[in-house]
Amino acid sequence: MWLVSESRTLKLQLKLVRATTAIAAANPFSLFNSLCTSNCSQNLEEENKIQQTHNLFLQDLSKKMATNLDDYTVIKEGEAEILMHKKNTVFYNNAQVNNRDLSIAVLRAFISKRKQEHEAYLLKIANRAKKASENDSSESAVEEVDNKTPPEDHKTNGKCESVEEASPVESCTTMEGSVKIDEECDADEEKIDQSEVKGPKELKPPIVLEALSASGLRALRYAREIEGIGQVIALDNDPASVEACRRNIKFNGSVAVSKVESHLADARVYMLENPNKFDVVDLDPYGSPSVFLDSAVQSVADGGILMCTATDMAVLCGGNGEVCYSKYGSYPTRGKYIHEMALRIVLASIESHANRYKRYIVPVLSFQKDFYLRVFVRVYTSASAMKDTPLKLSYVYQCTGCDSFHLQPLGRSITKNTSVRHLPGFGPVVPQECTDCGKKFVMGGPIWSAPIHDQEWVASIIADVNRMKSKYPAYEHISAILNTISEELPDVPLFLSLHSLSSTLKCTSPSAVLFRSAVINAGYRISRTHVCALGLKSDAPMDVIWDIMRCWVKNHPIKGQPADQPGSVILAKEPVLQANFARAVASLSKAQAKKVARFLPNPEKHWGPKLRAGRTITSKHISLLGEAALNGVLNHEENNDEEPKSS
Repeated sequence: MWLVSESRTLKLQLKLVRATTAIAAANPFSLFNSLCTSNCSQNLEEENKIQQTHNLFLQDLSKKMATNLDDYTVIKEGEAEILMHKKNTVFYNNAQVNNRDLSIAVLRAFISKRKQEHEAYLLKIANRAKKASENDSSESAVEEVDNKTPPEDHKTNGKCESVEEASPVESCTTMEGSVKIDEECDADEEKIDQSEVKGPKELKPPIVLEALSASGLRALRYAREIEGIGQVIALDNDPASVEACRRNIKFNGSVAVSKVESHLADARVYMLENPNKFDVVDLDPYGSPSVFLDSAVQSVADGGILMCTATDMAVLCGGNGEVCYSKYGSYPTRGKYIHEMALRIVLASIESHANRYKRYIVPVLSFQKDFYLRVFVRVYTSASAMKDTPLKLSYVYQCTGCDSFHLQPLGRSITKNTSVRHLPGFGPVVPQECTDCGKKFVMGGPIWSAPIHDQEWVASIIADVNRMKSKYPAYEHISAILNTISEELPDVPLFLSLHSLSSTLKCTSPSAVLFRSAVINAGYRISRTHVCALGLKSDAPMDVIWDIMRCWVKNHPIKGQPADQPGSVILAKEPVLQANFARAVASLSKAQAKKVARFLPNPEKHWGPKLRAGRTITSKHISLLGEAALNGVLNHEENNDEEPKSS
């Protein structure tokens, strides 16, 4: 067992080494060894074992850290601490603290939910076993009374009759596998009693795979901060990253050493070699996750959770539509909702990969922030449920002249008695020209048009985050995201931008409260969105939205515009609906009513994605790192260049 269980011991040693440069140059760990010797136990044998353990640990660490400890910086996030080399040899991004905090919150909710599902499963088995035993006892009582049936009429020949299409529970299926029972009827009662007592095997702690670990910070936080977590396997195909990860595992003490493993491997190959093994798979690549999705959906256990990050927002938001289609199988449009569309494109892509293996996904939380998006989906196996996938996908028709957009469902279903037929969706939902402004439509997708959040999960996560706010370094930011998500309309894909609507008409923009009041007074629902501070989600059709804006312009006249402009065409029509801008009770969201900020500023300057590991830092990276950080790196390099000359 590692006796260096907390990193503070090693940090103290590092400070002492830096304070005594001459001694550190010869032997960086001599002072640490002397401190350990002074605190040894009275028992000589234990003292020798402790000393040997320390020496082995420090020798191994000294080889990995080289001789110059000034090359490393200690970074603390949550309960984990890592040693980062100043030359950017391993990628670390402090802006992803929101990502890591939300991942920890979701994992805590997943462990709790998994336990509840297992308990419900046990209860279901016990109830069915009890019911079966009662039926057997009643049947045996009837047989004792009724002796009219001759023994030769029994067709079972002393064996239990097999039940057709037996359910997993009825056939004694456990979470580990199924057991076929072909015993004599005399032993049935005994078997049922045993199943009542034992039931399925005990639920094991979830196994987590971090497919792209880099420094290992995320894996270390999982191991140290999440109660009930099992083994955490950190992978990377970069030897420098694996070396840094192993160093950081030891730096974080016995808990990390016992739970976290670091391997040099290609994540795609490793996941394919371990199908249905991991309860949690975490994908957080530098760029697109598309090349990992096929192997990831195969490696997740049934009912497990897949957590996926994408940072190629330029591609997903339509900067390179053809590249987006080649990676994700979907074409983006350029509406104001592009960031939410990016979320739905990634979800549709994951569902497509899962369907190839008779699997499907259920999103529990999806969010977009800063320069990346993150989705959390549970993966299940069911050939019948997989047939519902076309009902969850839609194409998007976006007008090129105004903000109007329409969704075309990919499929539909018809229910007759107990049978369900899946058929292609009806179309087209739009004519060749937009009925609002007369311009053409462009078509994008397919996208995920079903809900992207599970509000029950969101409420559970919010309660956990508020209860343990001191455990989350980015509490304010993740709390703002979660609370905004909790107020979103779950069944309304994409959203409108109030400022964009006003820009199309060349008019002053109504306040969000007035516009929301008009929509509510017209009998429709409306909410904010976590993706955009100016975005509004509503189930009101586009003709109602434009009627509200026409009524607004009548009360707030504008200058004349050319007749061929989209705004002029829209305003030339008389509104069918007379909008009522009287303030509605629900026009303010809960956040606004409590005066809680939802879109917080960045915590520091130059907040965003940092350089990929191994890239040389030059003056062109000032916009990413800042002048102070850049000067520090350059000065450090100059000092290193001067050291050999002085010796």
